[in-house]
Amino acid sequence: AIMAQIGCFVPAEEAELPLFDRIFTRIGAADDLTSGQSTFMVEMKETAAILSNLTSRTLVILDEIGRGTSTYDGIAIAWAVAEFLHDFEPAPGAHAKTLFATHFHELVALAQSHPRVVNASVTVREWKDDVLFLRKVVDGPASRSYGIAVARLAGVPDPVVARARDLLRKLESGEGPGGAEGLASATSAPTAQIELFSGPEETLRQSVASIEVDAMTPLEALNRLHALVTEARREDF
Repeated sequence: AIMAQIGCFVPAEEAELPLFDRIFTRIGAADDLTSGQSTFMVEMKETAAILSNLTSRTLVILDEIGRGTSTYDGIAIAWAVAEFLHDFEPAPGAHAKTLFATHFHELVALAQSHPRVVNASVTVREWKDDVLFLRKVVDGPASRSYGIAVARLAGVPDPVVARARDLLRKLESGEGPGGAEGLASATSAPTAQIELFSGPEETLRQSVASIEVDAMTPLEALNRLHALVTEARREDF
């Protein structure tokens, strides 16, 4: 938007953008230690400043509103903010433009009741337990989240990833009374836990054997290699 507004070429085959009088962003997560403000407080203050200074020619970019608090509170806040931005109309037919990224799948329902809400997502290719992010934006919401796959790409130890997958399966299927609290009593059997930690060499071997090199970008492959080297150099390996 800024490049187009100053007359530069934009990275697209074609683009048609309006003139914006201001651009607001709420991206990132960090405490403000000097003033004693939590990540969530910083997020809410920045969100409040954006919502209080909108015009019909504003571009708003919001990333993961509501992530710093409980799930239900986060969904409620993100939903209310999205509705406010949609309904903001200082003049007939005049609305701010908004890009709203969220991991709350519940929010995709807004497109059914709010005519100017359009869902979009980034395409992902799944292969066994790995995912390849294609970085292509398409119409429609994502079918699921890929947090565990990202954790694996980042080098989180395989036993942790395996346990996370097991817990996710239980949560999605409703196993264990009491939801997440019920998972505390639904731990794996001791023998299964011992098998998961059968030896660092075996864990590293399984990590290497599970890599699908052809399905990874060069950067992902380099990050994975770095994680494996770090694991192999641990003093307790």
